Amino acid sequence: MGCEGKRREEEEEEEGVMATDFFWSYTDEPHASRRRQILSQYPQIKQLFGPDPFAFLKIAMVVLLQLWTATFLHNAGWLKILIIAYFFGSFLNHNLFLAIHELSHNLAFSKPVYNRWLGIFANLPIGVPMSVTFQKYHLEHHRFQGVDGVDMDIPTLTEAHLVKNILSKSIWVILQLFFYALRPVFIKPKPPGIWEFVNLIIQLALDALLVHFWGWKSFGYLILSTFVGGGMHPMAGHFISEHYVFKPDQETYSYYGPLNLMTWSVGYHNEHHDFPRIPGTKLRKVREIAPEFYDNLDSYKSWSQVIYMYIVDRTVGPFSRMKRNISTKKSE
Repeated sequence: MGCEGKRREEEEEEEGVMATDFFWSYTDEPHASRRRQILSQYPQIKQLFGPDPFAFLKIAMVVLLQLWTATFLHNAGWLKILIIAYFFGSFLNHNLFLAIHELSHNLAFSKPVYNRWLGIFANLPIGVPMSVTFQKYHLEHHRFQGVDGVDMDIPTLTEAHLVKNILSKSIWVILQLFFYALRPVFIKPKPPGIWEFVNLIIQLALDALLVHFWGWKSFGYLILSTFVGGGMHPMAGHFISEHYVFKPDQETYSYYGPLNLMTWSVGYHNEHHDFPRIPGTKLRKVREIAPEFYDNLDSYKSWSQVIYMYIVDRTVGPFSRMKRNISTKKSE
């Protein structure tokens, strides 16, 4: 990390003032080198590589349950729909969002095309097409973690300059799914391919059928489940916990808590970036095999606490991310 950038951030934190720039690193991201070290000591970890044979079944169960719930609520009042969306549907839709994350790494089938079709299927209850586009940008997040102008997981300068206090951070957290989804469109738009159109057509067909046969409330339930599940919600805490820098010497953080059971173990985020070819169900085994590489890293036990810390800590905000220049050595 650059000495000047680190010293500036430390001084601002001591004064209790939010940073006015990102944390800048002039070294490569840490995961490739750690992966090499771990594999040199524990080559048996390679046995964990490969698809999750139960991924299709788990995704199918959640998709069918959520679509059935939507049809069941077609005559319910909006307040009831909102309550069920927050306390039930949000967990299902966020589970599917993270299933799509898993599928972006081809961790359900050995053939990428099968993973892509399953991703489009998992996308159905989310209400808006995002599976194919997500994969395009997410793989760049892994290959070019923190690289300025390439890693779209990092907030824009506009976000960082506008979100500076408890109120604005609270609004940002509520709307973070919109920022997450729209950021690439404004910063680094990619021309859509045939698969984006397939994703769009299938999603719009499902939405139209749902509205035609069961009405707008059923469709509204799905959209609400997606929106509230990506905002001020315990599961959405992973958006912040994964890479927001609370300590200048660490840029990726893991979460070891019960919600991993519902989120494809995305909380094991250091382990995931170290070994993106290992499915979530086996990431805990990485830590069990090589504990000395992870036990000394800061981690979390509560995503809700992470959201609270992010909002109330005056020194933390959208600038609390590690960035590196495009010229910095990149790893696969």
